[in-house]
Amino acid sequence: METSDSGFSLIELLIVVAIILVITAIAIPDLLRSKNAANQASAVGSLHVIVSSEASYSSTYSSGYSSTLAELDGSSTPATSLAAGLIDSVLASGMKSGYNFYYVPCVTPGVPNSGSLGPGSCGATINVYQVSSNPINGSGYGNFYFVDNSSVIRQNTTGPAGPTDPPLAG
Repeated sequence: METSDSGFSLIELLIVVAIILVITAIAIPDLLRSKNAANQASAVGSLHVIVSSEASYSSTYSSGYSSTLAELDGSSTPATSLAAGLIDSVLASGMKSGYNFYYVPCVTPGVPNSGSLGPGSCGATINVYQVSSNPINGSGYGNFYFVDNSSVIRQNTTGPAGPTDPPLAG
């Protein structure tokens, strides 16, 4: 009587595992690059949303720009200048898609923001603002972005972006 072994041998299983590991090693760096690119696109999109929301806020409430990102958020009915309902609560929290968003009203122009820049003084009407968008894990995890009330988004690849950095192409 002959006995037939069914199933895989140890060598066959090890070869399959080795092939899976090689494919994984090839795919993971591409997935990480894709994730960073998606986070960067989200950061730029979020800056567009903030700029548009500030324009709406300014024209709706005739009091200049908002004093915080949180004022652009809100779901109160009717909307108020303290809860305008123009951006989502995730963006209003200052952190979205791997980026920190630093909103500073009445800032003195010309200073990149690493997160330590405080608001300036401009009286009753906020007539200038800036937003810096920095990767949460720092350099190497994406570009740094900057926008102010001029609506020109600028970028820097090595550190916090500021008003003298080149504009985002596109």
